[in-house]
Amino acid sequence: MKKTIFISGNFNILHPGHLRLMKFARELGDRLVVGVISDKLGGDVIHIPEQLRLEGLSANSLVDEVMLINDSLDTVIQNLKPDFVVKGKEHEDRSNLELAAVESYGGKLIFSSGEVSFSSLDLINKNLENEAQDAFTLPNNYLNRHNFTSQDMLKSLKEISSLRVCVIGDLIVDEYIACDALGMSQEDPSIVVTPMSSKKFVGGAGIVAAHAAGLGAKVDFFSITGQDISRDFASEKLKDFSVNAYLEIDETRPTTLKQRYRAKNKTLLRVSHLHQNSINLELQKKLLAEVQSRISEYDLMVFSDFNYGCLPQALVDNLTQIASINNVLMVADSQSSSQSGDVTRFKGMDILTPTEHEARVSLHNKEDGLVTLAENIRIKSSAQNIMLKLAEEGVLLHQSVDRLNTGTDRIKSFNLNPADEAGAGDSMLISSALTYATSKNFWLAGLIGSLAAGLQISRIGNNPLAAKDLFEILENK
Repeated sequence: MKKTIFISGNFNILHPGHLRLMKFARELGDRLVVGVISDKLGGDVIHIPEQLRLEGLSANSLVDEVMLINDSLDTVIQNLKPDFVVKGKEHEDRSNLELAAVESYGGKLIFSSGEVSFSSLDLINKNLENEAQDAFTLPNNYLNRHNFTSQDMLKSLKEISSLRVCVIGDLIVDEYIACDALGMSQEDPSIVVTPMSSKKFVGGAGIVAAHAAGLGAKVDFFSITGQDISRDFASEKLKDFSVNAYLEIDETRPTTLKQRYRAKNKTLLRVSHLHQNSINLELQKKLLAEVQSRISEYDLMVFSDFNYGCLPQALVDNLTQIASINNVLMVADSQSSSQSGDVTRFKGMDILTPTEHEARVSLHNKEDGLVTLAENIRIKSSAQNIMLKLAEEGVLLHQSVDRLNTGTDRIKSFNLNPADEAGAGDSMLISSALTYATSKNFWLAGLIGSLAAGLQISRIGNNPLAAKDLFEILENK
């Protein structure tokens, strides 16, 4: 007969202490039920809305069921009748109201084996302190040089809701696997870990589309997947993000999945499940037909390329042509971590956003200065504007003013202590593109893109941006 285990709490933040408790509890039986104290019942000790706390726990692979507690714990336990109620070791020497209810039907109250103690409230307070320290400050000299204000930035952001956007590129699912590091193996020099929990995120071009929707745009997303559970996950999440996803199935490949095994805020190992061969001609025709049937509706086309085969050159050229004919703005990002790749294959973009590394690889140029590098990329790609991403050094903005003149400026990074660097380029790409589509001001777009990137890397996981977060930064300036 299956055994049910029950734990409960506020769960303001899911910290390592919670994960260890859940792992301990889960190993006692077959079904782990987690009770979450409601906002109403918790009162002042609740800092995170109940719906977010429920969603966070539901995504945890250790948990079988999550329930909201609006009644006394003893009543909940009497109704559920779990075989075991589990609490942290720190409660063992205290009065436990659950004991009488558990014993009334023959259940047991069990305390975990004892680990390092964590407090959600302590972590929240620490986070708030850090947030205050890392407050975003607009570069007034930059605003003055380009003759706009924070109110102009707000106006442009608010107009994003009128845009219809096409995003096309490689869909990726990112999985973060939290591990407890046990030490070194006695048999060989390898690190031994125990997986504690995992959480998946939509990544790649998918998160670019989600960022766009989060900022208020109406978004169609086109990509290729395998026929697998990663596709199912991504499809559901994109729907939750209000993205209209058109995902063609390629039975010869898996949906790209990148797994990161992490312990103590460090990534120990990355495992990538992917194929990098180009999609076949039939799939190219399907994607082209889907986009072409809607091209007259779009204000902006975004190419988000990770060089995993979704965007062969012939497809890029055809999409570029139909966008140009229909006066659709175009931006592109082509990520390459190796010594191969060519961001300049995206011709005639309104904005191109390479890293310094990607630009040098595309030009086979390791020597020229940044301005020369940006200008050569602009010329080779026939782009109007270049955002040369410089990691922690910020971004160099470079544009063609006219046939004989160019303009260049720099923006320093807004966040020198990132919690997670994933998604910086994605958020910069889409937020600057959307802003450019509403304002036609490259300098304004670059600053909003930089703000968005700084905001994105202040949190763990590549989650969609929300317009209100940028509004809050600018409304206080």
